[in-house]
Amino acid sequence: MKEKRIAKTPFALAFSVGAVLFSAHAGGGFATGNQANTYYVGLGWAGIVSAVIAMLLLTLTMRQAMVMYNSRGMTSYKQLFETLYHPFDKIEWLFEIFFYIMVLMAVAAAISGAASALQGYFGMNYYLGIVVVGMVVLMLTIFGAGIVRAASTYMGLAILVTAITIYTVGIFKSDSSITAILQQDFTTRGFGGMPQAIINAFTYAGFQCVTLPTMIACGTPLENRKGCGKAMWISFVMNTVALVLSIFMLLSWEGVYTAVEGGTTIPTLTACNAMGISWLTTVYGICLLLCLISTGVTTIYGFVARFEKLPMFRGISSAPIRSAIVSAFIIVVSMSISLVGLSNIIKYGYGYCGYLGIAVVVIPFLTVGVYKNRAYIRAHGEAFPQRQEEEKPSAAKSVPNTRPAAQCD
Repeated sequence: MKEKRIAKTPFALAFSVGAVLFSAHAGGGFATGNQANTYYVGLGWAGIVSAVIAMLLLTLTMRQAMVMYNSRGMTSYKQLFETLYHPFDKIEWLFEIFFYIMVLMAVAAAISGAASALQGYFGMNYYLGIVVVGMVVLMLTIFGAGIVRAASTYMGLAILVTAITIYTVGIFKSDSSITAILQQDFTTRGFGGMPQAIINAFTYAGFQCVTLPTMIACGTPLENRKGCGKAMWISFVMNTVALVLSIFMLLSWEGVYTAVEGGTTIPTLTACNAMGISWLTTVYGICLLLCLISTGVTTIYGFVARFEKLPMFRGISSAPIRSAIVSAFIIVVSMSISLVGLSNIIKYGYGYCGYLGIAVVVIPFLTVGVYKNRAYIRAHGEAFPQRQEEEKPSAAKSVPNTRPAAQCD
């Protein structure tokens, strides 16, 4: 009876955990449309298949990670990867390298995206925009991170609702029928684009795995393997629907935003401008700018919280000064990266990190991870060990505190 009762994971709990990954994926990077344009739109109909495969790979990977983490009562992602790679525990450093490089890319993308938005709305020089956004992020990181972090979930929700509204309206307002576009593309290309579609699916899932530390922290209330699976299947549906909608809309307006100079940087904004719905464009721009700045602040705050405790900073008694030093260093590095432009960061920075993510996260969890989880559960049973109440945060409360990783895409 006890096993049967534990096996029933409430839908609300599974939904809240699945929504964390959805929120992570639907952050500022997704809402710009740059990721979808870079990895899927150019593939035509095969891009739709690629997007579905990417979301399947991502959610299956997260499921195995949560099962391994919860079944053994772990407390850090370091323990998780040491268990995954055992007996080659030191390979865990590969994930550390992937994680920190990917987060730097995410901060750079946030700064670059915000600067591009300022350029698009106010005509501000792009490089001046980088400096302005960098200074705003620095000030908020030192003095206002808590407020921005707490509001980040609501800003993410606002940009999500706005973006999906644009996707839906854009599909119907386009002069080109999405059905006709896909049919014509299939007739012209056939299955020739599928090899690249598979590669892009793995790459996309690979760099999205930067959210893994967030997911295992938010997934601790799930008490068994079925619960983890339920949460991730819900997340798969949510993520796939949103991503495919964005691809449909961008395919419908591809000829418009590619014809505008700089239109592919934030293609969703360019398409929105072409629709002629001024209020929607304004709301989208405000939400996008706030979400990108929030991404930068919360992501850097996660770095600060970890590195300001290093021995080299023990001589500095003032917490704001320690935060300022660490934040300034990270922002300068990120601003330097952002000089190459949002599209290059997404294509090359995210792309190469995606390759590393495939090697150190996706493939290991979907092969070795599956084997180890099944063996462990056969030996110890389906029910996961109960954590102490203070170590087991609710998924809802975990979202703001883990947002640094969640908004990294």
